[in-house]
Amino acid sequence: MNQHAATPEGAPVPADSPHLRVLTQYVKELSFRNPAAAVAQAYDVQPTIDMGVEVKSRSMGERSDAFEVDLCVNVTARRSDETMFSVNLVYSGVFQFMNVRQEDIEPLIWVECPRLLFPFARQILAEITREGGYPPLLINPIDFTPLYWAELRERQERGAEPLAKQAGF
Repeated sequence: MNQHAATPEGAPVPADSPHLRVLTQYVKELSFRNPAAAVAQAYDVQPTIDMGVEVKSRSMGERSDAFEVDLCVNVTARRSDETMFSVNLVYSGVFQFMNVRQEDIEPLIWVECPRLLFPFARQILAEITREGGYPPLLINPIDFTPLYWAELRERQERGAEPLAKQAGF
């Protein structure tokens, strides 16, 4: 019996060490709206970019050690009152946690999984805005740790159910 699982880099990982596996990742939803169709116009004023980021997760019913994590990014670009474009992207991944303590799974779902998904979502947003006729939208990296802690504090203040219960723990 093999006591080590190979990592993508080829280095052996002891079979009993905690690790996270990315089983798959994919575009779940994508919409691009270009109502102004002002793609070829040059502007003196930079647009206002409104962006929202949300992380959602759920347990994969048949696998208690696997979770689907959604990174939801919504962006709207405006000049004055005119909407130039809007993009809504849900980029998802299925992650498996092996030999991870129960109390460590929640932070991994809400911090590490979105961190792994973000570069791919960022690339898709850049490409879709470029294909829409605008300069590529390059979003700065996001640190999901403060977002996780803020969400925990907000939920505690409201007396709401912990994130772990929502995710199916």
